[in-house]
Amino acid sequence: MSQNPPSLRPDLAPRALIKDAPRAGQPTIGMVSLGCPKALVDSERILTRLRAEGYAISPDYQGADAVIVNTCGFLDSAKAESLDAIGEALRENGKVIVTGCLGAEPEYITGAHPKVMAVTGPHQYEQVLDAVHGAVPPSPDPFIDLLPASGVSLTPRHFSYLKISEGCNHKCKFCIIPDMRGRLVSRPAHAVIREAEKLVAAGVKELLVISQDTSAYGVDIKHAEDRGHRAHITDLARDLGALGAWVRLHYVYPYPHVRDLIPLMAEGLVLPYLDIPFQHAHPETLKRMARPAAAAKTLDEIARWRADCPDITLRSTFIVGYPGETEEEFQTLLDWMDEAQLDRVGCFQYEDVKGARSNALPDHVPAEVKQERWDRFMEKAQAISEAKLEAKVGRVLPVIVDEVDGEGATCRTQADAPEIDGNLFIDEGFEELNPGDIVTVEVEEASDYDLWGRLVD
Repeated sequence: MSQNPPSLRPDLAPRALIKDAPRAGQPTIGMVSLGCPKALVDSERILTRLRAEGYAISPDYQGADAVIVNTCGFLDSAKAESLDAIGEALRENGKVIVTGCLGAEPEYITGAHPKVMAVTGPHQYEQVLDAVHGAVPPSPDPFIDLLPASGVSLTPRHFSYLKISEGCNHKCKFCIIPDMRGRLVSRPAHAVIREAEKLVAAGVKELLVISQDTSAYGVDIKHAEDRGHRAHITDLARDLGALGAWVRLHYVYPYPHVRDLIPLMAEGLVLPYLDIPFQHAHPETLKRMARPAAAAKTLDEIARWRADCPDITLRSTFIVGYPGETEEEFQTLLDWMDEAQLDRVGCFQYEDVKGARSNALPDHVPAEVKQERWDRFMEKAQAISEAKLEAKVGRVLPVIVDEVDGEGATCRTQADAPEIDGNLFIDEGFEELNPGDIVTVEVEEASDYDLWGRLVD
């Protein structure tokens, strides 16, 4: 479970990402992409296929002949957001095709919105295309509708998400992702590398590796080697690092072999950044979650990682108020945080999700207690973050520029993933900078989550 970036809505999407005006008579599709970066990659693949068939992409509802809503269904709150987005698309456009995780529950969607034209499940690209064809027939012009080599991207040109697998083999009691997206299915390593090479050739400066369980990559295909590339996360990380772009690893499950990635970070092949969903620290809570219950050993691993790569940044997510969580268990989590000193932390209050085995657990925590624990947890996490960032004042760091406007440049250090972490701001001498530039700065000021710095010649 990880914090998600903001929704990409047709009416809110940066128009710079949708550059081409439709030609006369060209069929046009809008997209609402909700949920995590993995869903965003699905949206990009759908739009890429549609562009190849001659469809234009609309940045607003009124300019679209139909709208695809790519939904999230992980939590009840996410389901509610998806239903709201479907309702808005129906009101604003009328022709709506639903796909994504919530599409695994078609009756839930059609019960709320019976006028949707079609409902498909997650990564069912062919079914989505069939539904679009039925709603808005294609009309390609082979002399005009030329698809860029990099495909359609819903992220800025200088970074891109790189999905390496679908599904998950874990059976965490709070999670229904395996039910929605199935068991682990890894992409062949040579296909991942080929896509990454094309992205880098097209100007991408940062590759964000994503999956539901990145460290399990290749297990299902027995780490097969093909065309010189082996389907194992360590080998894949090394091969990606050789392409010259920043490589950032997300959703890395804390298997023992994760330690083999740390030397690659120390060497500079991969960014010294690990996004690991620990979820909790008390062994009994972890057992009720059906997750590994070795928090003490995890502290030893963290110490080893930091010894081998002192600049490593650790991001994680946690759940508070899980069924049966006592005050003692929660205090153990706070004490563990004091020892672990994680750099970036997200936290969720537990929610029942239809179909999750955790719903049947006894001793659900009252809402007011969950809120109180969340407040205490975030207060501690914020204090740790503030101290970590203050320690960076005076350091000279490489940063990547995300945006430049009249007031300054918004950048990220190697410790910051887009959308979910902090920023570094440059407010003097930024006029010649452009998105995607990688420059060197000296950190001059820090807040709870962000930094300010000046360019170093």
